Formats: sequence, structure tokens, C-alpha cells
Amino acid sequence: MKTAFRFVFPIVASLATALPAQEVTPKVVEASGQRAAGTIVDVAVSAGSFKTLVAAVKAAGLVEALSGEGPFTVFAPTDEAFAKLGDDTIATLLKPENKAKLVEILTYHVVPGKLPAAKVVGAKSLTSLAGPAIAVEAGDGGVTVAGSGVVKTDVFAGNGVIHVIDTVMLPPAQPTIVELAAKAGTFNTLLAAAKAAGLVDALNGDGPLTVFAPTDEAFAKLPKGTVETLLKPENKAKLAAILTFHVVPGRVEARAAITAGKAKTLQGQEVEFAIVDGRVTVNGANVIGSDLGAKNGVVHVLDAVILPQ
Repeated sequence: MKTAFRFVFPIVASLATALPAQEVTPKVVEASGQRAAGTIVDVAVSAGSFKTLVAAVKAAGLVEALSGEGPFTVFAPTDEAFAKLGDDTIATLLKPENKAKLVEILTYHVVPGKLPAAKVVGAKSLTSLAGPAIAVEAGDGGVTVAGSGVVKTDVFAGNGVIHVIDTVMLPPAQPTIVELAAKAGTFNTLLAAAKAAGLVDALNGDGPLTVFAPTDEAFAKLPKGTVETLLKPENKAKLAAILTFHVVPGRVEARAAITAGKAKTLQGQEVEFAIVDGRVTVNGANVIGSDLGAKNGVVHVLDAVILPQ
């Protein structure tokens, strides 16, 4: 399924700070607090200490995207951080045939929004543009993100903030949307429906897709006999229409969904997002789990099945 609708998150994974990183002290990471002129990309180009990072951004074709309005929070590895990977690994990643992998690694270093150090430390995890969560840990030895030490914080640019790290973060292997649902164990009815509708291969494809996934309990709320009827071969088209009404092309994080207010589904009709009593809803169904990253998209969990008109 190709993306007909996209939320474009400019991908700032690579951005180098204009200030060289300094070593982490046992308890306190130095905070720059300085505001650089221009975008994060401008800061990166003028830095001089992040040549590998800048080269990676160019090889990944992300320069134009990284000049967007943002705001973005970038965890920027130094040249020394990249050197830990080894020359052969870096050379391999910069090859054109490995562009997709390089983009995945770079976007794992970027979080949407401008998050100064105080907000980063206050979070247990952050959702990267690549999809996987970035674990945040703070202790006497300093702050780490996905195991990488933060060596300088709060270097502000016009479209975001940069925190410098001492190791390149590698995204964990992710399951596809179908594999994620199967592992959870609470989407058995949804998986059975996807199989009956002939949609499993599509949901296992490259995507990216955003799936609003009703739980087994959500399906159980439908009138008695509804699920059994929909699973019959003669109702395949109707079942496919219902399921594709739960899918939006592109990777749509919860924050972006609320900002957009609505999105066109693969079924053709739009779904509407709102906040009701402090909870995100999709066409009235409550989102009870959000931003579950998959290799080919993102999953938001619903407490009810939503039906097209």
C-alpha cells in the first residue's frame, strides 16, 4: 500500500552542534544554553566536529527535510561516537544501496518537538521518528539515551534543540504490524479478520501504515453474531472495508493526529481525532494505547471498533 496521506516529519537525525562536546562529569552534564543562528542543519554545517554525521545526512538524502520548521530534538553523535562503529561499518552505511538503513539509524536520533534537557530527563522514554522508543535513564553517572551518554545539552537552533551524545544509537529490530499484534496476544479477532479479508500481506508490507487496532474486547462489544457473520467468505468485501477504515497511510504519531484533527483512511473516508475527558479518541473510540512502533508503521490501540458510514 503506497502512502496517499502523509504527515511529514522532517528528519533531523543527524545534526551536529556548533559546539564541541565535552566530557560528562560524574553527576552533571554541561548545559550549553546557547542559541545558534539558523536551523539545526545550519548549526551542523558550521560545526566542524560532526563531519561523519553531516556526511550521513547527505548520503541519506535528508538535508532538505532537516531544514524544515520542526521543532525537533536531536541527539547528535560526535565524530568520535561514529568512530566507535569502525571505518568499514561507516563506509558500508554510506553506500547508496544501504540508504534505507542509514535513514532508519539517523531518524532514531530525532524526536519531534523541542525538548530541553529538563524535559528529556523527566521522561522515561521518548518516541523517535524512526518509531522505536528511546529509553532515558538519569543517575549519579549522568544521563543516557538508549545507552548512549549525553555529553552536552541545550544547544538551541532556530528549529529545535540539540543534545550531544558519545555513542551512535542503533535502533532495535522491530516486528511488522502483524507480528506486533500477534505478540501482544490481545488482537486475535483483528488478526483473524485481517486474514479473512486477505489483508495480512498488506499489513506486513513496507508501509508505512498507521493502524487503529481494536482489542478482542472491543470486537466483543459488537452485537452478538456480528463478528461471525463478517468472517464469512461472502462478506469479505464488507470486512475489508471495515478493517481499512482503521488504517491511515503513513506513520501518524498521536501528537500529529491531534494536531491534524482528521485523516483519510485506506477505505476512503476520514476519521476524526479529538481529546475527550483528557483521552484521545478516534471517531468516538478511546485510544487506550498509543505510538506502538513497528517496522512498517505505528499502532494505536482502540477500545471499540469504528465503522464507516
